[in-house]
Amino acid sequence: MSNTERPLSPHLTIYRWPITMTLSILHRATGVAMTAGLVVLAAWLVSAASGSGDYDQFVTLMSTLAGRLLLVGRSFAFFFHLANGIRHFVWDTGRGFEKRQANASAWFVLVTAVLATVLLWVLA
Repeated sequence: MSNTERPLSPHLTIYRWPITMTLSILHRATGVAMTAGLVVLAAWLVSAASGSGDYDQFVTLMSTLAGRLLLVGRSFAFFFHLANGIRHFVWDTGRGFEKRQANASAWFVLVTAVLATVLLWVLA
């Protein structure tokens, strides 16, 4: 009784990812990115403790395009994770579960994270 003409699951080109699902995945990814970023923080601390030569070498490395992208990405991950964590905290109070509210808060989290990252790097 198998029907081989029917797809087993929705195809990626047909299925539309809701913004809330995208933010859920991004929340996990930014958590992993911040954890991996602790290696950079530890390297910065070790280089600072090792003397001015090692610290200057670390600063030179972080001043490259790849280093700057890493730092900008880490700051976005921080701001996104923070804003989405506040969103989850509001959900813990039992508010914001309606579809319209959840979508609005999702876009608010994205805009907040991008604006905070841009402000940090423009003002720094």
